[in-house]
Amino acid sequence: MLFSDEYKTIVGPSQGTFRDKGSRFLAFAYPVSSEHEVKQQLDALRKQYYDATHHCYAYVLGFDKSAFRANDDGEPSGTAGRPIHGQILSADLTNILIVVVRYYGGTKLGVPGLINAYRTAASEAIAQAEVVNRIVKEVYEIEYPYEIMNDVMKIVKDENLEVINNDFGMNCVVRLAIRHREAARVTSKFGKLNHLTAKYFI
Repeated sequence: MLFSDEYKTIVGPSQGTFRDKGSRFLAFAYPVSSEHEVKQQLDALRKQYYDATHHCYAYVLGFDKSAFRANDDGEPSGTAGRPIHGQILSADLTNILIVVVRYYGGTKLGVPGLINAYRTAASEAIAQAEVVNRIVKEVYEIEYPYEIMNDVMKIVKDENLEVINNDFGMNCVVRLAIRHREAARVTSKFGKLNHLTAKYFI
């Protein structure tokens, strides 16, 4: 499979709801970029909905979707976290956390009913979210003498590079964001300029 440097995520928080036999399922979707952010959102929801029966969740992190977790929070194994995770995968999303808060209504739903409830609530939260395509970029720091600024800026303009910051002192230092799949080609262009150094920043 060829590497893709694009991924889909959500812009901001969204919510979805589902009811079945008296039980209420409140789904909350959040854009997240780290496990620390996941923990913060979970802690906040558990505090806000402290009287709920369950706080089940799933998250996927990284443009390659390499970090993920699903948690049933006391529901029968595989009936909550996995269906939530499945909806994230179906929508091809990453850097997202979905938490489904359940208030038990007094009637057991059974395994199929639970799977349907958590899956539907998560799906509703995704449907209400604004989805955006993002591009993976690498940041490079370019250092060069003032005399070749025009040559440097021509590459920046021709390649439509994002300038994060710059410092024009005795030597010029510019930090640039370059699309992942273009990074090797673009940095090789910079490498052909005399007295210029380019180093990978992040």
